[in-house]
Amino acid sequence: MASSALGAILAVLASLIITANVLVAIALLRLIHKSGSKGLYFVLNLAVADAMVGFTVVGLVVDEFSQPFYPPQIFCVLRMAFVTSSSAASILSLILVACDRHLAIRKPFHYFQMVTGLRVGVRLAGLWLIAAIIGFLPVFIPAFQKTAIREKCSFFSVFQPAYMLTVFCAGFFPALFLFIYLYCDMLKIASVHVQHIREVEHAGLAGSCPPSRTTSDMKAMRTVAVLIGCFTLSWLPFFIASIVQTVCPGCFPYQVIEKYLWLLGLCNSLLNPLLYSYWQKDVRLQLSQLAAGVKKRVLLHLGNGCRFPGRGTKSLPTVSCLRLQD
Repeated sequence: MASSALGAILAVLASLIITANVLVAIALLRLIHKSGSKGLYFVLNLAVADAMVGFTVVGLVVDEFSQPFYPPQIFCVLRMAFVTSSSAASILSLILVACDRHLAIRKPFHYFQMVTGLRVGVRLAGLWLIAAIIGFLPVFIPAFQKTAIREKCSFFSVFQPAYMLTVFCAGFFPALFLFIYLYCDMLKIASVHVQHIREVEHAGLAGSCPPSRTTSDMKAMRTVAVLIGCFTLSWLPFFIASIVQTVCPGCFPYQVIEKYLWLLGLCNSLLNPLLYSYWQKDVRLQLSQLAAGVKKRVLLHLGNGCRFPGRGTKSLPTVSCLRLQD
């Protein structure tokens, strides 16, 4: 019963993750086609990585609804490697988005010269290479695998504690510290801009210094702050509890980590597209235009279906405006 409930929760979560990220990806593609901004490819890559997280969860949903299911060891290792790689790609994409916003604030006049298509492609290729190395490291190093598996696929039944510690210490915590550094530096730059504008206003030259730049900086900072906050609240409990479980296996029940805290971490892949589409006006506009286009096509289809009356129906008489005026 508990396994079926967990499977239902995972199924709903996977459907929402895939749907939300696919819609945001379509909106970003339309926006990239119109604006030509190279920095949006980092956000598009985040949506793709989060959608892949949803697709990898679908395999775990099948396991939950087909108990008892004891797959071969290599099957479990590969499945969890794909889950880990997708999650790592999502976290690394968040880092690239934060770095891109940081570069846009720190060097606004050289941003478009520095962020070229070739550099964006190299960064994205390196991101997926690093994510694949992190996820498939146990495949290439059998010492990170557990020998006997007689339970369902999960992190603690497939991977050794040494691999878990390596991922946590070399992946999550450096990413968290980098997020904090980037946000603090952006906050420092924005405060300098605000102070400069106030000095100009006191000098009586406010009309020559429009506040659009500062407004753009504050929007970028707000977006990065929301993404960092959601990332921390979603994944930090899972990683801390996993470290405790790795160091002291009897101190913390791993069922709580796998059934609750890991679900909280997966929710980050759902929050990313929702928050970004809410805070970014351009993405929100593209989504509204996409919804309006779908609605127009549906109404047009229904109108074509109702245009030809069926057998035995009579068309309504037409009344002219002149007769109504009489």
